[in-house]
Amino acid sequence: MTFATILGYLGLGLVLALAGVGSVYGTTIAGNAAEGALKIKPEGSGSYMVLSALPATQGIYGFVAFFMLLGKLNADPASAVIIFGIGLSVGLVCMLSALRQGQVCANGIVGISQGHDVFTNTLIYAALPEFYAILGLVGALMV
Repeated sequence: MTFATILGYLGLGLVLALAGVGSVYGTTIAGNAAEGALKIKPEGSGSYMVLSALPATQGIYGFVAFFMLLGKLNADPASAVIIFGIGLSVGLVCMLSALRQGQVCANGIVGISQGHDVFTNTLIYAALPEFYAILGLVGALMV
């Protein structure tokens, strides 16, 4: 196995791991806010659950990118290095997107628990960081 091939596999691991780690942290950021909000306004649990689950999608994008890139990894050293770069960049974008989306969702959850009608606005604001994770996935699929 060449060094380039190892880099390619490392890129595959990074896209999966970074996107997954971002989703784990993003969902727990929002989930922690939801746990606190349940004590204040338990009737908002449905909204809290939806907002807490949103950052999990970046992990799915990393999973999709992993499988799409796996089929493109071959003996060509150039393709392996390209896959490393794509895996690293898409993984970072998904991770940061999930973290920031979790923070937006957590703030929306707190607002709902305080009696404000911000569910729809929070969904819209949370879709903005999601957009960049989608762009990263689309970019990976275009290579």
